[in-house]
Amino acid sequence: MGFTLESFAADVHRILKEDPNRAGREKVRALVQEALKDEKFIATYVNDNTPDRQIIYEDPELGFCVCAHVNRDAREANPHDHGSSWAIYGQAFGETEMSDWEVIESAAEGRPGKVRRARVYALKPGMAHIYNEGDVHSPKRVAATGLLRIEGKNTQKMKRLAYKAA
Repeated sequence: MGFTLESFAADVHRILKEDPNRAGREKVRALVQEALKDEKFIATYVNDNTPDRQIIYEDPELGFCVCAHVNRDAREANPHDHGSSWAIYGQAFGETEMSDWEVIESAAEGRPGKVRRARVYALKPGMAHIYNEGDVHSPKRVAATGLLRIEGKNTQKMKRLAYKAA
């Protein structure tokens, strides 16, 4: 049986309701990897009509968001975290070069934190990776990519601090 947005969101809700910590997020990460195998499900939400970022579901009780992303151009993002939230990046197509960054000076209001690149790795189709609160990372894309991404809460409604490479 394939995924629908309703069944996928209900499964994420159930998992996070039962286990709202890192172990629950790991279960959601595994669920995202399973969803990435469902070609019909992914093609419905991650396709030529998908914008750079689209919230396709926002949970009214727990606040998590299911987002679809299609990035059409090469781009390297600045190092960032997700503030008081977490995110799971699921690579639907293309490849993203991810960097994890070590914080060497904390960010503060009006002053970016300083970070040092700690690790570089590829997210390939079918892979999903968790970025917990405070995990500074940055994606680099050299061609079009598509993602199914879960945010612990809508990061567009949050204040986040800036980081720069030292």
